[in-house]
Amino acid sequence: MATWLIKTEPDDYAYDDLVRDKREPWDGVTSPAAQKHMRSIRKGDDVLIYHTGKERRIAGLGKVVRGAYPDPDKPALLKSGEPKFVLFDVSPVRAATKRCTLADIKADGRFDDFALVREPRLSVMPVPAKLDKILRTMSGLS
Repeated sequence: MATWLIKTEPDDYAYDDLVRDKREPWDGVTSPAAQKHMRSIRKGDDVLIYHTGKERRIAGLGKVVRGAYPDPDKPALLKSGEPKFVLFDVSPVRAATKRCTLADIKADGRFDDFALVREPRLSVMPVPAKLDKILRTMSGLS
């Protein structure tokens, strides 16, 4: 299974909201690059939920409970016939127990090529396996 990092503005929807709701379709993502990644998300994948804004930290771990499916509110198709906009459903697993911030990640040279550092506006990105283990340790999710 893969691990993804998904960003959310905690004032709009925080990890605690996901805990309260128990399951949520991950929507509101319109970036073509992020949507491309979302089309690859499968049931069983893990997601590191990252709070943007003032927090800039990994807030918790989630599990994809329904893989990518067409957004019913945006039925557009790509030239390939694939849905242009997809959603996936995520459920909470556990909250981070350590504070792992963007500053911590940027200060660690192992993350120099990570999309979170290189493409700061990208809202959904894959987490390479070697970095996944490090991020889980840094955030208390291992």
